[in-house]
Amino acid sequence: MKLSIALLLSTLVGSASAFAPLPTSSASSSWALNLAVGETAPDFALVDQNGKTVKRSAIKKPLVVYFYPADSTPGCTVQAQTFDARINEIRKQFGAEVVGISGQGVESKQKFAQDLGLSFSILADEGDKVRSAFKVPRAAFGLFPGRVTYVLDKNGVCQMVYDELADAASHVDKAADTLKQLKTVKR
Repeated sequence: MKLSIALLLSTLVGSASAFAPLPTSSASSSWALNLAVGETAPDFALVDQNGKTVKRSAIKKPLVVYFYPADSTPGCTVQAQTFDARINEIRKQFGAEVVGISGQGVESKQKFAQDLGLSFSILADEGDKVRSAFKVPRAAFGLFPGRVTYVLDKNGVCQMVYDELADAASHVDKAADTLKQLKTVKR
């Protein structure tokens, strides 16, 4: 009994550092994740579901870039449908565009977009190079690609980062709120 209590106490004390807060340091540290507000987004050129190459730097208006785990999964379907339901508002009211990005190939994007009738570009990031350039963190203890939305201004500077795996639909509201603020500041 004494041995098991001693073992338990030694395990708790030895692993207490796992509960300590991470040290703060500059954004350039190796564990820093996510493109930060105020940073210029990396440029990219990816192919969408229609075979069109979309280049970030060629889009001279606010841009919502959302990374999602995988095509045709329940949460990603909700997120894409929610963005699509508000795409006209985003384009007309805020003068912005939306792109979704995940690691599946163009054929997967074609099927996903066709099944949902999407009217915005979803981009094939095979090899996750763009996901890595944006430093999108993995979710659920590293088991899944993360679900992160960025709002970029017309110059490609990040204005918002929203990282929420479980509530896929909330990404659209957060993006719209930021686009509204951008439009207000622009006036």
